[in-house]
Amino acid sequence: MQSPSQGRRLDAVSGPFTPRTPRVVAARRLHRRRDREQAGRFLAEGPQAVREALARAGTVVELFGTPTALDRHADLAAVAARADVPVSEVTDEALAALTETVAPQGLVAVCRHLDVPLAEAVAGGPRLVAVLAGIRDPGNAGTVLRTADAAGAGAVVFAGEAVDPYNGKCVRASAGSLFHVDVVRAADPLAAVAALRAAGLAILATTGYGDSDLDDLADAGRLAAPTAWLFGSEAHGLPEELTAVADARVRVPLHGRAESLNLAAAAAVCLYSSARALRAPRATRHTAGESTS
Repeated sequence: MQSPSQGRRLDAVSGPFTPRTPRVVAARRLHRRRDREQAGRFLAEGPQAVREALARAGTVVELFGTPTALDRHADLAAVAARADVPVSEVTDEALAALTETVAPQGLVAVCRHLDVPLAEAVAGGPRLVAVLAGIRDPGNAGTVLRTADAAGAGAVVFAGEAVDPYNGKCVRASAGSLFHVDVVRAADPLAAVAALRAAGLAILATTGYGDSDLDDLADAGRLAAPTAWLFGSEAHGLPEELTAVADARVRVPLHGRAESLNLAAAAAVCLYSSARALRAPRATRHTAGESTS
């Protein structure tokens, strides 16, 4: 009878790696942004993230797991082995050193950076793009990335002083969506907006003080065009230089007594409003457009 470890490639042939094993030590350094940038690699923890990373060919460099987790998720270990990815058994202590969660799930993948140049991302003709302009909170950024993926966005742009998309909390909050969409890092937000506009996308900036109501734009058929949504930080919003160059400054209507929505909730409302309009029957979109002419 075949043992659970048979059929997968195990590099820890002399026993599970410990926190002192050089490969564990090297991987642990990827908790720091400086080391991630230098190595061009990051960590993805948990079976969901590992599964999505393995589905993107060439992404995973090494898979670490406790013996128990590798047996429980033998299918993932087998996928890694077939892709010639080293599968390394680690002790519980080594696994804890590689993770940032209180209750780790036993698997950690070392992955290559996924950056796509903006020119390449727009060349694919995305009809929906999310731009995270200066968003510093990794949980918010990862949640918006996950929402953008769910809404059908083709790219997510981390612009200006935005958080590192490979920050562990951002990776976890994306729930695997980091591996589904084009991830772009753009140092100059204004240049990124100019490139998106040149590619034929309308630029909509979200702000609580916008002069355009989201529902009114939807009713007028203005969300049926390819769109790039600009989202700013929850604390400071979008900088004035970005709202000034947008085609519209959009506010999400508040029908109750809440003062505002948090960033992730507002992004979800905006992205799904666009997703619905973009997926409406062509005749309906044409009629909506005619009614406002």
